[in-house]
Amino acid sequence: MPLALTVLGTASPHPAPGRPSSGYLLRGGGAEVWVDAGFGTFAELQRHTDPARLTAIWISHLHADHSADLLAAVYGLAYGGLTPPAPIPLYAPRACGQRLAGFFGRPNERFLSGVFDFRPLYDGHTVRHWNLRLTARAVAHDIEAYGLRAECQGRVLAYSGDSGPCGTLTELARGADVFLCEADIDRHREGEQVHLTPEDAGAAAREARVGELLVTHVGPTLTPEAAAGRAAAVFGRPAVTAREGTTTIV
Repeated sequence: MPLALTVLGTASPHPAPGRPSSGYLLRGGGAEVWVDAGFGTFAELQRHTDPARLTAIWISHLHADHSADLLAAVYGLAYGGLTPPAPIPLYAPRACGQRLAGFFGRPNERFLSGVFDFRPLYDGHTVRHWNLRLTARAVAHDIEAYGLRAECQGRVLAYSGDSGPCGTLTELARGADVFLCEADIDRHREGEQVHLTPEDAGAAAREARVGELLVTHVGPTLTPEAAAGRAAAVFGRPAVTAREGTTTIV
């Protein structure tokens, strides 16, 4: 199976009609991985695969627009007849299980052990599922956050997650065939470096010498088309707008 990315949602900071929050389905080398679980993405995931068949779930950080639909997944997988044959490995910042347990009024995540196998992320964390290799790198945000580098049969996808400008982001994307990168804000507020402008996204893509820049997670002060255009002007090549329901072969 070639490395392929299906867009489930791109909206920031909340979902809009026909536009869920951040979420993607990554497939390659026999593996299927749900990457980020923003509002509305569990429903969209079911358009493309049976959630019980997921090889893994990977969460960049615990802001709700990237993780809230793990609750929908719990209801579907534990109570809704979508029970997986074995607990699904869930790679996320360490507090993820406790967050989910708190929603259900439980002291810890052990009651979900039949659904999820919680595996804390850390900088440099690398795991292989079938022929798909996933590597996490810590990026600049206002909470613990990671970008993702996915490699399969010589092809590379990099994903920024939510990040401000940082050298790690360029390292993460170095030589990637496709760089899925946020362009959330129109401009930086003084003293804040927790998201990227389109120009930041274009600069990171240019410095990393990526093959294709796919712009996502565009906030309400921009349109996706404007963000892609501004990113392309710095990248020096066309940039593509991530669209719900589309699949990119890496």
